[in-house]
Amino acid sequence: MELVSMPGQQAKGKVWLVGAGPGDVELLTLKAYRVIKQADAVLYDALVSQEILDLIPAAAEKIAVGKRVGKHSAAQDEINQLLVTKAYTRKNVVRLKGGDPFIFGRGGEELQTLVKSDVEFEVVPGITAASGTAAYAGIPLTHRDYAQGVSFITGHCQLESRPMDWQGYANSSNTLVVYMGILNANIISEGLMNHGRHPDTPVAIVSKATTALQQRFIGKLSDLPQLAADAALEMPALMIIGEVVELAETLNWFTPLVEQHSSKQFKVEF
Repeated sequence: MELVSMPGQQAKGKVWLVGAGPGDVELLTLKAYRVIKQADAVLYDALVSQEILDLIPAAAEKIAVGKRVGKHSAAQDEINQLLVTKAYTRKNVVRLKGGDPFIFGRGGEELQTLVKSDVEFEVVPGITAASGTAAYAGIPLTHRDYAQGVSFITGHCQLESRPMDWQGYANSSNTLVVYMGILNANIISEGLMNHGRHPDTPVAIVSKATTALQQRFIGKLSDLPQLAADAALEMPALMIIGEVVELAETLNWFTPLVEQHSSKQFKVEF
């Protein structure tokens, strides 16, 4: 799709690419809060929590452009065009994304569109899902005794046809965080085990992290497909794979409402 701008006219406003964080409204940065409260138009993703959406001024135009597996409300080229169009007709346009817009958020792609259309922009980073989820699940992503590095990867639906560095991801000295991997849990577990990661490697799937509905599903790498298939698992969810998951019980501090009212938790003792 070819972008349509307005020849002979200059963009009226500015686009703010804002990271909304993993869900908890109190994890917003002060700058993100200020920008949202001054917005004239907000294009927001499905992963932005309702508490954060409630901060948008009542007079602002609100446009849902979220993407979920099999349920895309807007194609990427349509979102790109909307950003350009709104920048020509509004003063403060906010592109609001869950987590951090530069980590599996297509933020860079959208900014390239703005550059081509001579639209002014600014980036407000957010707490990415990996760090927010791990912190609220009691799992340090790195630890001198368990993991000396961490890798973030996407386990998207094209995984089977995309070259994956399984050898590198199977490094037992590193923690692996998988975004959008639930539908490919079997591929991920087999790929890691086939390249040397031990079947007993601790894993966690954390659902609706940092919110009152957070749940943790903890087990072993060989259990990953069963954990991902649990009927209680709700999206969004993130996988954390590595020895640091052993610390999840000891360092657990967050008590979401779902744990207060239910003992539901898939757990394996190590």
